[in-house]
Amino acid sequence: MIRWRRGRVTAVRREWRGATELEVTVQDEGLFRALAYPDLVGTPEPGDEVLLSVGALELGLGTGGYALVVAIPERLPEDAPLAGHMVKARYTPMQTLVDGAEERHPQLATATSVDGMPVVVADLHSALPAVLAGIRADQPSARIAYVMTDGGALPLWFSRTVDGLRSAGWLAAGTVTVGQAFGGDLECVTVHSGLLAARHVLDADIAVVTQGPGNLGTGSVWGFSGVACGEAVNAAAVLNGRPVAALRVSSGDPRERHRGLSHHSLTAYGQVALARAEVALPEAGDAFWDGVAARAAELADRHTLVRVPVDGLDAALRACPVPLSTMGRGLDADYAAFLASACAGRLAVADRV
Repeated sequence: MIRWRRGRVTAVRREWRGATELEVTVQDEGLFRALAYPDLVGTPEPGDEVLLSVGALELGLGTGGYALVVAIPERLPEDAPLAGHMVKARYTPMQTLVDGAEERHPQLATATSVDGMPVVVADLHSALPAVLAGIRADQPSARIAYVMTDGGALPLWFSRTVDGLRSAGWLAAGTVTVGQAFGGDLECVTVHSGLLAARHVLDADIAVVTQGPGNLGTGSVWGFSGVACGEAVNAAAVLNGRPVAALRVSSGDPRERHRGLSHHSLTAYGQVALARAEVALPEAGDAFWDGVAARAAELADRHTLVRVPVDGLDAALRACPVPLSTMGRGLDADYAAFLASACAGRLAVADRV
């Protein structure tokens, strides 16, 4: 159910690509931090009355800590031209029409291969900048595309991380949103067509596949949105790509099931991924990483476990143009999480026989 509020914009706090952060005053409840997507609702200004959805905010969700602007009822945006007939967030009140890449680019009608392109697959959105740091440590000129799945946020605009990476030139090829996700440079129906678009339209050397910010998890074996990692491995393989799996690792998570190697990686790669991937294991040589490797050995029958040198990756991670944060923990608070992802990026550009 939507929990509604009506408020008035008192200030524009900041803006980034596709999003505007606001202060909104709600009578009898005070100030709310709110987020608007101008492409959906128009550009809010101080004094505007706005309708808000506040359910995620009231639940105290980490990445959902905003009231979301649903409409500026006194000043609706003019109708935009309809460039395509693909609908995302389908049959919800906020469904949006996008220009589908499969319709726009004729080469996608017959494309069936990504021509050996490395595809790095990771569970959490927070892995994205670390994967890119690992790639760029060895191949700074690589054209990288980000393929965002719909397990977390649907609008790519929610991600300040992507905005910062784009501004820094770290996602030179561009972005693709797939499934119900939207807001990328290209809009595609599936991970498969998204990877094909990354290769043949964006001319990417490497693609990174993760969900948007705000994964959904229930603490159960199968009830987590990161299960899509295994499906992305399968998609990359069937398209003649080179799947590279980033492990979800943590040295700082208080939850036992996520310390060391997360059980989610064992489920997604060990049971969902039917195709063989290269799994990156940091060659760090201490007890923590030995424990991760011991658990990852469960994947050895299905995948190729590759020890990846870590020299130079600390500097690469610290040079990242956006803050590194996973579940509210920064680089030094959960160093292992980011190092594991950086190793997957390094592995993707390594010469493999």
